[in-house]
Amino acid sequence: MGEHDDQTASRRTAIGPTALSGLVDGRSRRSRFSVTVRPPVDLPHVDGILAGAAEADLTPPPGMPKAGYSANAHDGNGFRTRLRARVTHLRAGTASMALVQCDLLAGSSVVQYLVAEAVAERTDIPLAGIWIGATHTHAGPGQFLGTDFYNHHASNRVGFDPAYTQFLVEQIAGAVIEAHDTRVPAKVAIGSAEVWGLTRNRSHDPHTQNRTVTDKRLDPQRKWVAVNPLLHLIRVDRIVDDATTEPLAAAVIFSIHGTGVPMQAHEYNADVWAYLVGELKHQIERRHDGHPIVGASEGTHADVAPALRPGLAGHREARRIGTGIGAEAADLFDRLASELRDEVALDTGLREIDLDRSANRRIGDVEVPDRPAVGAALVAGATENLTPVLHRIPPFKAGSPRRIGRKGAHGPKWILGGRWGQPLILRKKGFPRRLSVQVLRIGDTALVGLPFEITVESGRRIAAAVQGALAGQAVGQVIVSSLVNEYWGYVATEEEYSRQFYEGGHTLYGPNTERFLSAQAAKLAADTVGRGVVLDVTDRSWDLATRRFFPLPPEAAAPERRFTGRAVFHDPTDRDDAVWEQRWVDVAPGGLHWYEPLVRVEQSDDDGATWSPAAPGGRRADDQGWALEVTHIDGPDAGRHTYRVRWHDPGHRFGRRHRFVLLANNDRPELAGDPFD
Repeated sequence: MGEHDDQTASRRTAIGPTALSGLVDGRSRRSRFSVTVRPPVDLPHVDGILAGAAEADLTPPPGMPKAGYSANAHDGNGFRTRLRARVTHLRAGTASMALVQCDLLAGSSVVQYLVAEAVAERTDIPLAGIWIGATHTHAGPGQFLGTDFYNHHASNRVGFDPAYTQFLVEQIAGAVIEAHDTRVPAKVAIGSAEVWGLTRNRSHDPHTQNRTVTDKRLDPQRKWVAVNPLLHLIRVDRIVDDATTEPLAAAVIFSIHGTGVPMQAHEYNADVWAYLVGELKHQIERRHDGHPIVGASEGTHADVAPALRPGLAGHREARRIGTGIGAEAADLFDRLASELRDEVALDTGLREIDLDRSANRRIGDVEVPDRPAVGAALVAGATENLTPVLHRIPPFKAGSPRRIGRKGAHGPKWILGGRWGQPLILRKKGFPRRLSVQVLRIGDTALVGLPFEITVESGRRIAAAVQGALAGQAVGQVIVSSLVNEYWGYVATEEEYSRQFYEGGHTLYGPNTERFLSAQAAKLAADTVGRGVVLDVTDRSWDLATRRFFPLPPEAAAPERRFTGRAVFHDPTDRDDAVWEQRWVDVAPGGLHWYEPLVRVEQSDDDGATWSPAAPGGRRADDQGWALEVTHIDGPDAGRHTYRVRWHDPGHRFGRRHRFVLLANNDRPELAGDPFD
């Protein structure tokens, strides 16, 4: 991962109280809070580009439900790769923006609004410029979304957690403020490259139904090419002098599901994205001066999965795929050096469409239903994580559309429980109802952010609609990004929807969803480009079923921190690496700051006389990269909790000794373990 500044990794900029502050420690069964939207302020014109970048650690303590695999997931028991938010901040002309890329299931309207409010007095970034994107890892916590439906059904346990959401807001807002406060004159370039062979289309049958797909064969090999291969990269360099720049930030948008690690895994992790970002950062640091902030988030990935080799799902496969994509991104980063420019036009636009108002459910000749509906195909699960037994039985079985009877606004979808029964169980107000559409214009590129998981072909149609709306404008490229600012399920094209696979069953607002979104995105893009800032929203209120999972600090006296036994070596398996592991006793999980460094490996070449941080292959063996896994094993035992650290794929050299070192953390002392070799 290259050299790492631990102080930067753990730094948080203090923010004032938010709308959640009074709810964090309460016992109310519902969280009710509001945000009054601030109108955008006219900013003075800035010549050139100012840019800043920062990152924040979002890793929570063990005990949080994980989101992505629904009831099949587990509570997190520690982390294998950390969860982070990376911020790329740009200021030019009269516009200011913060592109935030999080290792989370999705963005969140709650987080977006509260971050915007938290930074309003400290920065010049308006709500319209706060973009909360996500990698869509299925191994991060849930319980921070803006709807009851997905705080219930996305995770293995139920409820909105104000404490974890407040933690996210503090961490992300702190990073946005830091990026703003440290901005410098910069240059920017945006480019794309094709990446093949590391992703596959997991719903090839529906994809081939699209009128734009000319090759209708169901040859399994075609799954490798029916993907969105485009890797988009925003490169930002700080200007050192008239002839020199230094990498400041890199932001990737790519289309791949965060499902390389199976749902049986208990630890938090960023899945393939940890390895993609880690490899890109390592290669930039190896090839250039500087230590940039590197982030990534989703493109149009809904029917795109990692191209895992059969039977090998896990971190080794996730690393193979992620580092492969990261290497391609590093080559693109290098090619963009000749395209860096110090003059770039910026515009930001944010619009919300309230679907509770009937007039808002129609645009042009396209209308979506008032009542969303969950399809039976959703229950069967996605192709790579099928629900046992049910996935074989119609109407749950993929490819079992409704063919008889009055289909209504949801067409061939089998509505789970029936169109009369489902409303009795799933209340309409619990579903997502206030649709966010966001457009960021950076030079000749328009970024379109939508809160859905967008299929490959849906993304192409949305991009084409936006491109058409911007005809004559100086915008040559449109990048569509999924899961921005909230989670709304899926969007499949009308043809894909007709087959009722998982993606169609999870398209809540019917077969016209893609056409509706294309029209809304095109309208906002046309309204935004050339305007500086467009904000078309009203004040927000949330009323969410609540349950606290984020651990409280322990009240009992802290036990002595100590290792138990010596380090033990385990041989590699077909799915994972060789490991050294050791256990220790410590305070309860709520007594440690999991967002700060916890443990590293040190090495000695003189039989323990001197020690230095281990860095095999130039990558630090600490818990900031992908080398170390930290797990809560059990507790309490007389107030003591047991933890385990594992060093995966250790780099050994004959005659070199190693040891684990627990770092000082929340008043817990630093502690070195016995050497091993």
